Amino acid sequence: MISLMIGCGTSNAQTNSVAAVSPKYSLQKDTIQIRETFNKEDLTVNEYLTGRLKPIRANFKRINSIANWTSIITEDIWESTEGGVAKYYYLNGTLEKILSRHLGETGQLLTEYYLQDGQLSFVFEKSYQYNRPIYQDATLMKELGDTEIFDMAKSQITEDRNYFENGELIHQFSNLDCGAPFASDYLLQEQKRINEDFNRLMK
Repeated sequence: MISLMIGCGTSNAQTNSVAAVSPKYSLQKDTIQIRETFNKEDLTVNEYLTGRLKPIRANFKRINSIANWTSIITEDIWESTEGGVAKYYYLNGTLEKILSRHLGETGQLLTEYYLQDGQLSFVFEKSYQYNRPIYQDATLMKELGDTEIFDMAKSQITEDRNYFENGELIHQFSNLDCGAPFASDYLLQEQKRINEDFNRLMK
């Protein structure tokens, strides 16, 4: 199960989950996927840590603007029944970016890891939490006594931006957050979570 922590103020404990898929159903991987970031600048949402975040944002822009990679290595990952994929992006022999995509019946998670000098620089997490399981059509809705079918447009979308400096998570921003800086102990927990996910991909 993939969990994404988001928060605001003193409450940093809301969790979105991408659940494992029942083998009976198959996610349409080619038609419903979160788009990878390409040729985008990071959002400047407030003036907090502007000077320290500037080189991180510049590196994010540089990497996601690269159109011609020297090599891209793709590997399947199976952390849910529906599975997912990891992609490793190399430019002239240097690993610049890793992308992991986890798919499930109730949502999906796309995480982009941007590197600088071999260390994490920026981590962009994009999560879709579906309103209903992807296989729930009108027939199943009636059988369950429910009032909704799966509708991609009704998904709750979460975007978390994580900024690293010399291996330390110094700032996190979520599109569901009020904008106030997170407490240092929460950032340490998030740093540990992100590093654990990243290290699994590097094995």
